Amino acid sequence: MQRRDFLKKASVGAAAGAAATIAAPAIAQSGPVVKWRLTSSFPKSLDTIYGGADVLANRLRAMTGGKFDIRVFPGGEIVPGLQALDAVQQGTVEVCHTCSYYYVGKDKTFGFGTSVPFGMNARQMNAWIYYGGGQKLLDEFYANYNVVSFAGGNTGTQMGGWFRKEIKGLDDVKGLKIRIAGLGGNVFAALGAVPQQIAGGDIYPALEKGTIDAAEWVGPYDDEKLGFFKVAKNYYYPGWWEPGPVIHFFVNKKEWDKLPKEYQEAFQAAAYEANVTMLAEYDHKNPAALSKLLQAGVKLQAYPKDVMEAAYKAAQELYADEAGKNPAFKKIYTEYEKYRKTQNAWFSVAEARMDSFLQSHK
Repeated sequence: MQRRDFLKKASVGAAAGAAATIAAPAIAQSGPVVKWRLTSSFPKSLDTIYGGADVLANRLRAMTGGKFDIRVFPGGEIVPGLQALDAVQQGTVEVCHTCSYYYVGKDKTFGFGTSVPFGMNARQMNAWIYYGGGQKLLDEFYANYNVVSFAGGNTGTQMGGWFRKEIKGLDDVKGLKIRIAGLGGNVFAALGAVPQQIAGGDIYPALEKGTIDAAEWVGPYDDEKLGFFKVAKNYYYPGWWEPGPVIHFFVNKKEWDKLPKEYQEAFQAAAYEANVTMLAEYDHKNPAALSKLLQAGVKLQAYPKDVMEAAYKAAQELYADEAGKNPAFKKIYTEYEKYRKTQNAWFSVAEARMDSFLQSHK
């Protein structure tokens, strides 16, 4: 009897052990321990945009049984937020989470990785990157900087910024000191403004002290957190310079090549998740945040038509000029613009009609 009980318990234990072995991912059984550091361009307080890096790191740990461990650092802890790409390029860290267009000072071609004025929206950017040849074009360019790229988030079309004074027309833009990122700054400069690029965590003090007259960041959820409404009541829309801004993971090329194939696949899957969930989270959070801002006395303002038209014209002139002297820019812009026109032709049919109908029945 005792022998039978022993055998029964032994067989149950063996089955449980076998089940555990089967349940554990093969990648977790045989993969090496890899420890990376990720520097973000964003402060930890901005939980949605910063959180994209946490999504990546947490999912990788889960998929590899903790063996592929990425530690996430907020902007400023290892390097300033606007130097995240440089840190990866130089090998200070293995990976960063940042916006490509922060680096247009190096080459205006960096703008295409995030967003360009009057460019594609979030869904169109995903289509271009994943299926329209965008990933290949971007990585050919990024290879010059010793990095590989992965879309890792999107905010959706952003708001057009916070202004101390109303913008009633083009004359009110001239001389305006505005915090703005990417090629939108070049367009504002063409309109007579004075653009300044400031990291997210440093914008509020600059706006509060009057160092700048206006500032754009993301949208209602983040903007409320940063408190811009306390020092500037005029909230403009749309953010025509970033209709679908992508946030990227940039990985040092040498470190990427060292990873086992299984870890590379896991990284790409985790980046997909970060990309999709960030946009969904912003779409979930922004309506309630905008309602709170309006209740706090914020004045919601549309950009005047003459400002929009002048900005559009200046953007087209910028693209033509840069394409004429920058082969890398011209190569991506030619394909990007062709794809954008095809996408807009499609979106103008079912999407636009459906949206305009529903929005007319508030």
